Amino acid sequence: MKKNILVTGGAGFIGSNLNDELLKTGFSVYSLDNFDAFYEKGTKQNNIREALFHPHYRPYEGDIRDAKMLGSIFRDHNIDTVVHLASKAGVRPSILSPEEYFDVNVNGTLSLLKAMQEAGVKKLIFASSSSIYGNNLKIPYSETDVVDFPISPYAASKKATELITHVYHHLYGINVINFRFFTVYGARQRPDLAIHKFFHKLYTNQPIEIYGDGSTSRDYTYIDDIVKAIISGIAFLDNTGHAYEIINLGNSNPVKLLDLISHIEDVSGRKFIRHHREMQEGDVNLTFADISKARKLLNYSPDTGIREGLMKFRKWYESNYF
Repeated sequence: MKKNILVTGGAGFIGSNLNDELLKTGFSVYSLDNFDAFYEKGTKQNNIREALFHPHYRPYEGDIRDAKMLGSIFRDHNIDTVVHLASKAGVRPSILSPEEYFDVNVNGTLSLLKAMQEAGVKKLIFASSSSIYGNNLKIPYSETDVVDFPISPYAASKKATELITHVYHHLYGINVINFRFFTVYGARQRPDLAIHKFFHKLYTNQPIEIYGDGSTSRDYTYIDDIVKAIISGIAFLDNTGHAYEIINLGNSNPVKLLDLISHIEDVSGRKFIRHHREMQEGDVNLTFADISKARKLLNYSPDTGIREGLMKFRKWYESNYF
């Protein structure tokens, strides 16, 4: 029997890549996205262009805070599992409008959980974030680490949402995986994120801004590895009777900012114009995932290194922008 999956944020970077793989694997996909003005609507429309022709794909345009709309989706489609990727994204923008981030990320998720509870839907995968760890001094970051000291409203909203998913697991038996994503990149990456932004600046001969001394490090994780893990998470929830899990999804191989810049120059054959700036508020110094839990529970094994991933991204970027 074909399973029905609701993907919130389904026209975004991770969501659209996930949709395509779910459809190939034999799922029916119901994609919900509000096409937030954070970046151009046309970019997201292009993300789902091919999926629109698939007979088992159904897009919805709407907001996760719209309880009436959510209720109608659950009533009409017998949803089996929800993959909740929709959120207000971005660390730095969250400092400027924290109220909006909490309204969408926390209240929006609460609205979704209430709709799931009313419809009897018992399986949820939630997109949390490595930002939750803040400037954690213990490395690599483990799911058992104390994460009570976020340094941005975005990170705080993700921590709050993890707590809410536990409430609904405890009260209503909703089985949950909270995936903490570590700096995901690849085809369709949001244009505001570092790798996409760097390629755009490089190919249009604009200077890049390097914040701090370039020693900050990120655990860059390629989109294909993330998508495989989410699908493994769906299977895990199908085969468990009672689950509430927090799982890191990273590459477990941090890359310094200056090294990333050098890698991009090497795979593109171009040179950056560099401007140095002071560190910005809310930015963490390092992200580094302990992925032993993901390996154990999901047989997770990220196999795309930074050079290979950047080469794939370059091909996608050139084919879509040049």
